[in-house]
Amino acid sequence: MPSVLIVDDEPNIRRMVAALLGTEGYEVRDAQDGASGVARALEAEPDVILLDLMMPGELDGMAALARVREALPDVPVVMMSGRAGLSDAVKATKLGAFNFLEKPLSPESVLLALASAMELREARREAKALRADLLGGEMIGDSPSMQQVRALIDRVAPSDARVLITGESGTGKELVAAAIHAGSPRRDRPFVRVNCAAIPRDLVESEMFGHERGAFTGATDRRIGRFELAHRGTLFLDEVGDLGAEAQAKLLRAIEAKEIERVGGGKPIRVDVRIVSATNKELAREVADGGFREDLLFRLNVIPIPLPPLRERPGDVPALVRHFSALHRMRTGRPVPAWSDDAIAALNRYRWPGNVRELANIVERLAILHAGRSVTESDVAAVLPVERARPAAAPLPDPTGLDQSLSDTLDEYERVLIARALSSAAGNVAEAARRLKTDRPNLYRRMRRLGIPVGNE
Repeated sequence: MPSVLIVDDEPNIRRMVAALLGTEGYEVRDAQDGASGVARALEAEPDVILLDLMMPGELDGMAALARVREALPDVPVVMMSGRAGLSDAVKATKLGAFNFLEKPLSPESVLLALASAMELREARREAKALRADLLGGEMIGDSPSMQQVRALIDRVAPSDARVLITGESGTGKELVAAAIHAGSPRRDRPFVRVNCAAIPRDLVESEMFGHERGAFTGATDRRIGRFELAHRGTLFLDEVGDLGAEAQAKLLRAIEAKEIERVGGGKPIRVDVRIVSATNKELAREVADGGFREDLLFRLNVIPIPLPPLRERPGDVPALVRHFSALHRMRTGRPVPAWSDDAIAALNRYRWPGNVRELANIVERLAILHAGRSVTESDVAAVLPVERARPAAAPLPDPTGLDQSLSDTLDEYERVLIARALSSAAGNVAEAARRLKTDRPNLYRRMRRLGIPVGNE
């Protein structure tokens, strides 16, 4: 049940608002002055605080707001007053107030302000949980390439420079972003992640910058965007290469101006965020193909951090296996199998198109299937996917001296080209289509005609 603390020196206001919120399913506490309000807030840590501006005693509303924001920075505070002027509202906003309600209060304004504040509270909780999960993760491996990555993180983290992390899917880009945040002066501020590939294109602006109530059909409440949630912290733009042209333009403006506007709002909002981006695409090639803005790439790519795929650091596989086995044991409380040298050697021979994420899944699968006994080479072979044939090394057909039809020769040539593109794209059909300068449906049709297995996208 969401909880609200009402701090107001007028008993009638406290009773009236408490009755309203009680019927809406809120758990309500109250306090009659600033000092007792701060004490109750620290004791109960409510989801939202309704705080009167003008109160007698040692702490008026403004002073109480400053205390609460310092002690409970994640709790939204909605200020209330019947005699405050514009300067008071501006001052309260600068001190961190989420909203400002004028008295006499209307039920609609109170409920709308609380709904928006609850959404902000929930978003902050999610961001905090994500940050805890990521910062609890480890970058495992002592290969030379991983040592270089760690050294680069140590040098870059204390600065405010924008960072672009590149690498295949599953290489640990999110862990690197979290490590940069953890080593920065912003470590105690929010770490907010945006999965750019997962946001529908018509909602990108709302997700990034927020929107006002009524800004578009379905916008029944104010929404706080990811930029505002990350204020004074780090904003991690995962898969930034998947942003559309319009979103790229708005992101560029936000970076340059250091301010945003909510959709449907006419007032610029200053934001102080450090931007760390990640992509599994070659953005320089995307720029050349017209799919990504060159000026935005320059802004994002101040410090590049490339991550090596797992197949290029096989020496790290044993340490990763031990790490994921230990995590499984901690999560389940069950014993995990030992790994034979032959089993580890079999893992090292595999190409790992899904990188570290795929290895984690394989280790967990074998830990479940073979708990209590040793994992052998045959056990590993039984769960590893059958690797795609690697026809990249196969020569293209030589037209001289061929005893076959032109159509068969062209089919063979096309089959080799598609197989090469799939191999270089680690089986990702969409990426293979991009490299072959065609669309994905056309590539699917050709693969089916040629008898090439259709794997995951």
